[in-house]
This record gives sequence, structure tokens and C-alpha cells, in this order.
Amino acid sequence: MKRALGWALAALVVLAIGLALGRAYKARNAPTPALAVLPAAGQIELAATDVTSIQLMDITQGLRVTGTLKAVNAAIVKARVAGELQMLSVREGDTVTAGQVLAKIDPSEFQARLQQAQQQADAALAQIDIAQRQFANNKALVDQGFISKTALDTSLSNLQAAQATHRAALAFADIVRQSLNDTVLKAPISGQVAQRLAQAGERVGVDARILEIVDLRQLELESYLPSVDVPKLKLGQQAQLRVEGAVGPVTARLVRVNPSAQAGTRSVLIYLRIEQPAGQSMALRQGLFAEGLLNASSTRVLAVPLKSVRTDQVQPFVQLVRQGKVHHQTVTLGLRGMAGSEDMVAVEGLVEGDLLIKGAIGLLRQGSTVLFTPISPAPAAATLPSASGAAR
Repeated sequence: MKRALGWALAALVVLAIGLALGRAYKARNAPTPALAVLPAAGQIELAATDVTSIQLMDITQGLRVTGTLKAVNAAIVKARVAGELQMLSVREGDTVTAGQVLAKIDPSEFQARLQQAQQQADAALAQIDIAQRQFANNKALVDQGFISKTALDTSLSNLQAAQATHRAALAFADIVRQSLNDTVLKAPISGQVAQRLAQAGERVGVDARILEIVDLRQLELESYLPSVDVPKLKLGQQAQLRVEGAVGPVTARLVRVNPSAQAGTRSVLIYLRIEQPAGQSMALRQGLFAEGLLNASSTRVLAVPLKSVRTDQVQPFVQLVRQGKVHHQTVTLGLRGMAGSEDMVAVEGLVEGDLLIKGAIGLLRQGSTVLFTPISPAPAAATLPSASGAAR
């Protein structure tokens, strides 16, 4: 019995081994699946907008200026008296004129103070009348010899004291009246509201900031220049600026130079008056960043965008497309300036008409084949099925 069971187990093991060998043989002789077709190594696809032709161009040179635009006329409307802000009629962006009522502070307390001051002035005036009559009576008695001159001097002093008290009461009434007038806040200049720093119903203190008003009709650029460039400055020099948000270049004029240099950097602050672009009223805003060239001169050279020049190697180079391949061309850099709104640099070692790869593409391997992506035609409109076809 045990011998038969052993033979049966041995047969099962041999059968299992045979099945495993059969599966392995079938897997070895099975057809190999087709490999996916990969693009050829060293090929790069570029769009037509990724390259530009190198040409002679006029680049502008000068002293580089950068800074933030500021309004020449700006004002902060502050509360001159403490109290509850009852009314605030304007918000950011609203246009205001000089003298326009913008806000009001609760005048109840100041009206009561003014009434009190006026009553004190009236009381002081009554004391003057009493002192005046007493002085007149004493003067008559002195003339008749009934009283001494000392009593007359005393009555004169009382009269002068009453007059002084009355003048002080009138001055105090004027102060309270001015405080009452200060409860009405008016625009000191014409312009636009840039900030609303308080809300109606809020209790404000003396000198609390309520509104900021700026006049955008006149703007200035404040820029720092190295002290070595200051001797080159002359009032009235023109500057071409590039301002964020502006459609084209903006013209500015040097109007002032600060007489003092900064303690740390030894740089000097200059002020350029900005002219609003023609036909674009209020196109420029306070706080915009601007950069450009002062006292600019134009030179015609073979130039490329500064951001297209790479410094990944020992010498600066640019990436070109020559004979359908990427070519790294070493260049010698020359004058730097601006062409339109782009920073440019003059280069030697290039030929007019070379196809330059723009700097935004990044570093490409030299010798790689360049394939330009074809422009896909506009898709044709889908043909709708006919009524009979739809029915079928």
C-alpha cells in the first residue's frame, strides 16, 4: 500500500515538471511584439516664432534709470479734531476738486463749546461796562477833590483787566469756531482718491488719516544714479522710459537733481518729469515701475537681444540654426542699449541674416537637427448629413 502511494506521488511530480517545461518552450517560441517607433536621437522641434533673423538695427544708449512713478501733487486728508466720522462721501478712484466737501465729523460738542465761549465773551463785555462807569465816576470825584487819586488808579486797573478778559474770551471763541469749521473736511487739491483710510461711523482722533488724494496730471520718476554719472547730467535732458502697463515708450525730462548723496551708496537722487502719452489721458498711475535711458543716443549696429546671449561656457555665445542644425557661435559683446522695449547688445562674430534661437528656448545640444513645426491648417467644417441620409 505504501509502495503504491509512493509511485503515485512520483508520477505527479514528473507530470508537473513536464507541464512547466512545455510552457517554457511555448513562451520561448512565441512571436516578439513590435517595438514602438521612437523619434530619431538629436532632433529638436522648434516653432517659427522661436527664432529670429539677425539684422542691423538702431540701439539707444544712455544712463540707465529705474524707479517708481510718483505724483508731483499729493495730499493726505487728516482729521484736525477728534470725534465721530458722520459722513464720508467718496471712495477710491473718485475724482474730487479743491475745496470739495469730502467728510464731516460730529459737530455737537464744538457747537456747545462755541456757545459757552460766546457767553463768556458777553459776560466779560458786561464787566467792561461796569468798570467803565466806575472809572468815570471816580474820575469826576477826583476832579472835585472828594477822593484820592489812588482810588482812580484802582478803577482804571479794573477797567483794563475787564477789557483783557473780554479779548481773551473773544480769542477763545475764535479757536472754538475754527475747531467747529474743522469738523468739515475739504479736498486740499484736485485729483483722484487713492486710499480711503476710515469709514463712516468710526471715531477718529486728531491727525487720523482719512483719505489720500493724488493728482495724476503731473508725475515724476525718482531714480538713483552713481555719483560718477552726475557730471554728465544737465537739466532738461530727455529720457525714454518703459513703464509697465503703458502701450509704448514714455518721454520724461530731467527737472531736478538732489544736492546730497546717499550716505551708504554715495548715489544721487534725480527727478524726471513724466509726460502722459498723447491720446491716453491718465494712462500712467502712481506706483508703476519704470526703466529707461537718460540722455540717449542712437547707434546702428548688428545686435541681438541680451537675453539670447548665453554664458554657460567660458566665452559668451549664441545659438543659431545653420544648415538645419543647432550651432553654438562664440561672440564678442559690444555696446548695450535698447531697441523699442527690449534690451539689446551689439555683437561681433555673426552675419546679418543668421537665424538666432531666442533665449527663452534654453540651452540646446550643438549639432542637433532642427525641425520646424508645420503650421496646421484650419480644420474644415464638418459636413452635416442630409435629411434622407439621417433617415436611413
